[in-house]
Amino acid sequence: MKKSSSLQDFPSASKRRKFLEKELNINLDHIGNFNFTQDQVVGRNIENLIGATQIPLGVAGPLAIKNFKFEIKNYFIPLATTEGALVASVSRGCKTITESSGATVYVEDVGITRGPVFKTKGIEHGQKVIAWINSHIPLISQSTQKTSAHLKLLKIDSAIVGRNLFVRFYFDTQDAMGMNMATFATEQATKLIEAETGTKCIALAGNFDIDKKPAWLNFISGRGKKVWAEIVLPKKVVKEVLKTTPKAMAEVVESKTHLGSILSGSLGFNSHFANIIAAIFAATGQDLAHVVEGSLGITSAEVLENMDLYFSIYLPSLIVGTVGGGTHLPTQQEALSLMQVSNVLEYSKVLGAAVLAGELSLLASLAEGSLAEAHSKLGRKGK
Repeated sequence: MKKSSSLQDFPSASKRRKFLEKELNINLDHIGNFNFTQDQVVGRNIENLIGATQIPLGVAGPLAIKNFKFEIKNYFIPLATTEGALVASVSRGCKTITESSGATVYVEDVGITRGPVFKTKGIEHGQKVIAWINSHIPLISQSTQKTSAHLKLLKIDSAIVGRNLFVRFYFDTQDAMGMNMATFATEQATKLIEAETGTKCIALAGNFDIDKKPAWLNFISGRGKKVWAEIVLPKKVVKEVLKTTPKAMAEVVESKTHLGSILSGSLGFNSHFANIIAAIFAATGQDLAHVVEGSLGITSAEVLENMDLYFSIYLPSLIVGTVGGGTHLPTQQEALSLMQVSNVLEYSKVLGAAVLAGELSLLASLAEGSLAEAHSKLGRKGK
């Protein structure tokens, strides 16, 4: 077979794969076994396609969530992971929540952001540009909505550092995660701002978004979806299902997730938000790099006067969608169908409750002293 100067020159995944097998003297049969077509992903999800990587998929549940009318709906949670004990742990958390009459979850749509940086003539010019932006929001909104009928400008924040002006646009992108939509819309807005104010856009993404990086701005202001989830666990359920006590749970939350995180300089005051988020993201076709933002957040716990346990989680920056991205792929579509959600807000609600379940189980295991034993049994084959 004639060698190509570039992998892009090969017309198909199979030819590209055969070239690599010969070039490297390896076998890629398993990578070559996948159930989507080249037309479904090339130019949309991937370049230089050679196949697919499989991740074991488990399911946890049922997980009971109640709405503010106290109506209960049960959900199943698809989890794609190679970490033994994770699905079992989330399953135990689901059982704990379901036996305690269900979790309460609230979702706020903050909006996906894009944050360009402009060069101004100085601080005074920068302030004038901000004043122009703030007084022309309807005009800017009109320019952004020309790029998509499914997008709406929510608000604009600004900050000045020397001659650099950072502008953060927030967009409602309906059921799409919307990062590309926000990028196209922001590009139109920057052209308008440049033409009207004499500034120059240095970079369409100036790290004021702030996208796919841990940051206090996302923690404080939020990005994508903010999610709160809570549950009151009767002390009997804590004892029988979690094998510990409300007092021991609350002590571990305070010492580990709060004090330990402060001492370490962490931006995540939780035990393992990222574990559950990564597994659900991989299963349902989300952008995996946004797991880093999902790792932000706080777990809290209190022993109530009747000795029951109040337990909650807060996710300030959850970046998700139920259309677009990788959600259209066959296995990801089936995983989404397992969740039985009608839109991105319901998806976010279920994900928040799943994170709550995961936190409950892991922290209970730490309080009980069974973490190492559980991973010994489920995280590897016994000898």
